[in-house]
Amino acid sequence: MEKMIVAVLFGGCSNEYEVSLQSAYSVITHMDPEKYEKVLIGITKEGRWYRYYGSAENILNDTWCTDETSCTPAIFSPNRYENYLLEETNGQVVKTMIDLVFPVLHGKNGEDGTLQGYLVLAGIPYIGCDTLSSALCMDKDRAHKLAALEGVLTPASVVFSKSALIEEIIAETDQLKLPLFVKPVKSGSSIGITLVNERDELPSAVAEAFSHDERVIIEEFIDGFEVGCAILGNDDLIVGEVDEIELETGYFDFKEKYSLTTSKIHMPARIDEDLKAKVKDTGIKIYHALGCSGLARVDMFITPSGEIVFNEVNTFPGFTDHSRYPNMMKGIGLTFSEIIDRLIQLGLER
Repeated sequence: MEKMIVAVLFGGCSNEYEVSLQSAYSVITHMDPEKYEKVLIGITKEGRWYRYYGSAENILNDTWCTDETSCTPAIFSPNRYENYLLEETNGQVVKTMIDLVFPVLHGKNGEDGTLQGYLVLAGIPYIGCDTLSSALCMDKDRAHKLAALEGVLTPASVVFSKSALIEEIIAETDQLKLPLFVKPVKSGSSIGITLVNERDELPSAVAEAFSHDERVIIEEFIDGFEVGCAILGNDDLIVGEVDEIELETGYFDFKEKYSLTTSKIHMPARIDEDLKAKVKDTGIKIYHALGCSGLARVDMFITPSGEIVFNEVNTFPGFTDHSRYPNMMKGIGLTFSEIIDRLIQLGLER
């Protein structure tokens, strides 16, 4: 059987570069070598693209681009009638046919629609949400507004651009109850987020958020706990087990997401079947409202009264052996390799 040629993208010009390396290692090492020929494409933090010929271990420890003999400059041909990767080798351009792109990228320039638009122009099939859906899901403000139109509860919030004066921001947030989350509108992995308990903490929190994006969203803290809903599919959807984040203090910040020092993830979530069904139904409603396809993890809060409040959508969530999305799918019997197979088929369908 002829192998499918799958280009796996990793790294990226993003503040979630290191997270991508971990996810990519897991994807690469779980892809069936009998079915797929892997073409590895690394993107440095500065945005340089290389075809990578070295070991997966060097991706994991971030030494993949230190050996120049393992990397050649590469780019996808924008000619949509030639699904080629173009490499520069010894002054010559070498073409490699690509059947599908597996973008294992997190955050900006990976999950926000920019890469997806490039691949659409190039006419190369890819895994995951399309250009519009990726952009909408990355934008916390617009994602909340669209979900709210479908009747989904969202946190009370206000949004500001960099032109806003701090005095204006403080005045307009008076309508919101403390504590408050101050977030970049477009960022992931809780990077740039601050939990504010007193209003005099707002200036530094806003400055931190603006260092990651041009727009900032300030939301009311939702009393309750966070749950996740893993969804796989284009039209016919598979929904994984619901998981639950148990926090000792504070919120699920970058450190806790990748170390679980004081927090725990319960899979399945410690909720009854009726509430679990409501979480899944709400996750599907949000998935459809934002035009998701391929995969996404929809994160929500459950309040003490049992209300479900939308938090955010990750169009390419963490993808390691211990990440939430694969574990939620494992909860319904799908192995890591089976998830990869299904994602590849879904990408080809579109």
